[in-house]
Amino acid sequence: MERRSFIKHAGLAGILAAGSAPAFAQGAPEVKWRLASSFPRSLDTLFGGADGLAKRVAASTDGKFQIQTFAGGEIVPAFGVVDAVQNATVQCAHTAAYYFFGKDPTFAFGCTIPFGMNTRQQNAWMYHGGGLELMREFYKDYNIINFPAGNTTAQMGGFFRKPIKTVADFKGLKMRIGGTGGLPLQKLGVIPQQIPGGDIYPALEKGTIDAAEWVGPYDDEKLGLYKVAKYYYYPGWWEGQAELDLFVNIKAWNDLPKAYQSVLESACAEANVDMTAKYDALNPAALKRLIAGGVKLEPFSNEIMAACYKATTEVYDGIAEKNAKFKKIYEPWKAFRNDEISWFQVAENRFDNFMIAAHRMSQGKH
Repeated sequence: MERRSFIKHAGLAGILAAGSAPAFAQGAPEVKWRLASSFPRSLDTLFGGADGLAKRVAASTDGKFQIQTFAGGEIVPAFGVVDAVQNATVQCAHTAAYYFFGKDPTFAFGCTIPFGMNTRQQNAWMYHGGGLELMREFYKDYNIINFPAGNTTAQMGGFFRKPIKTVADFKGLKMRIGGTGGLPLQKLGVIPQQIPGGDIYPALEKGTIDAAEWVGPYDDEKLGLYKVAKYYYYPGWWEGQAELDLFVNIKAWNDLPKAYQSVLESACAEANVDMTAKYDALNPAALKRLIAGGVKLEPFSNEIMAACYKATTEVYDGIAEKNAKFKKIYEPWKAFRNDEISWFQVAENRFDNFMIAAHRMSQGKH
């Protein structure tokens, strides 16, 4: 399939929504799909991404192409969506690829890798750096074609019952952490737990876990984690961004009329931008509310960050030595990330750091 540019996506979506949709009524087939999400309905950002995508597809086809969305656990388990798409139980799923690193760690590149790229860098890699082609080649083994369809941006480090001042404080800590972020933490003594979003609060409340990370202030507030753990750390170095994808069964995709394929691609591209914008708009006020409610906002120390970086490098270099599929993506991914860091430290970093300093001065903070 010829990959279309992001700009082309957005342009097509606008054309279809503005003037071409009625054309679908003239002999266009009716298509009904089911979408399984890995997220609960209560999270209007994450589950809402799939919901918005489905509404855009319907609106752009004059209701001819309908996608019914189901929250995690409604028709398949939250972490069962890859199997469901692979086996054509559903036509598509909206999820975070790194949930499935147990099948193969290579899945994680479709979402995020610790100490990886930020949101814009990930988009650059996917749309224009060869990432989409590499991931699609990997997903073929699972009867899946993927489309970026959301991003949480850089995440928080999570809520902890006790302060984390040194690397030694990680030893024996039971922590809910998604994807591959738990691998380097495990090396430092953490006992990682992969728990769906809707089950995190009761696990933290009952003491089954000692800490939990989810996304960021807006979603974390909704889950109520601050009620049972007061120490809120940042950054979530394991998620400098977190891409969400629409996973589509390859046969279902190939059976779609070409015009419907274009609509679906456009809707995913729109969802990718919209989710990032929504988080950036909602997180500031949510963080203020959390702090006002007694949450103690703390940064991970440089000592902890350096130890985690070292552990991460060792873990992923080790995986690459043993897993050819992982290495095939890891090497070009790493080269692209390093080039992006070199570029971002010039204009972006200088601008952002100055604006932060200027803001602090204007607020009387030094």
